[in-house]
Order: sequence, then structure tokens, then C-alpha cells
Amino acid sequence: MTIAPKRPPQTRTGLTDTGVKKAADKSARTRAREFALQALYQFLVGGNEAGSIDAFTRDLVGFHKADSVHYDALLHGCIEGAASLDELILPLLDRKMNEISPVEHAILWIGAYEFKQCPDVPWRVVINECIELAKAFGGTDGHKWVNGVLNQLAPILRETEVASDKAR
Repeated sequence: MTIAPKRPPQTRTGLTDTGVKKAADKSARTRAREFALQALYQFLVGGNEAGSIDAFTRDLVGFHKADSVHYDALLHGCIEGAASLDELILPLLDRKMNEISPVEHAILWIGAYEFKQCPDVPWRVVINECIELAKAFGGTDGHKWVNGVLNQLAPILRETEVASDKAR
């Protein structure tokens, strides 16, 4: 009879094997961003009306664990402010708006919206959350590109906060 070698106990890092947060470890705001991203994708790709997208998204599994107030602000704020958000983002892009993926477009909307409208969310948190969205839902290196664009946008929309952080 052979005895199998003793393995070290597994450690729980709160991440899946792909480096994405496990569902149980996600905050209500993180979940709100994920649902808002999915809804904004429907808006960008399908051209669906905000009300029907909202109703559909609220019926998805796990929505009850999301911060519905933040989700509402992101979804409706991004759709209503789409043109002004695009005006902020477009000069920072290395390609035309119609050449970026709808997922990354929606993530940039979320980041720009939170920079403008959610001063309670630190600018570094906005960028980190958007990077995590891009890792989970975007293309292979989309998170690097999203990071680059939002790092250019942060000093424009959060000048004082970014400057004071970088001075430390």
C-alpha cells in the first residue's frame, strides 16, 4: 500500500484561477457595475430602450445582491450622458470610437461617469474596478487599454484628487 504525499492546505485568495474575484467576495457596488456593464452592452449593441434593458437586467440571477441605486445611476446616467461621455473619451483614444469593442466602450462610460458623478468613489478605485470589469468581460488585453485611457482621463475629471494622491 502506497501513501500519497501530503499536500499543503489550499489557500483561499478570493480569486478564481483566472485572477477574477470570486462571486462571494464581490461588493454590492462591484456587482452593480457588472450588471450596468451588461445593460450598457445591450444598449450599445442592440440599441434597446433603457427601460426594457433595465427590466431585463433586474430579472437576472444575482441582481438582488447588487447596489441597485448605483446600478440605476450608472445605467441611466451613462445612457443619458452618452454623447458628453464620448466627447471626454474620444480625444484619449488611439483609434476611432466605432473601432473599440462595445464592452470596452461601456467600461469607459462607467469609468468616466463615476469620475464625474461619484466623488465618493476614489479615482484609483474607479480605475481598478474598470480594469477588473475589462479582465472579466473584455478582450485579452483590453484591461491594459482601459487602464491607459482612464489614467489619462482621471487628471482631467479629478484634477485635485489625482494631484494630491501623486504628491504623497
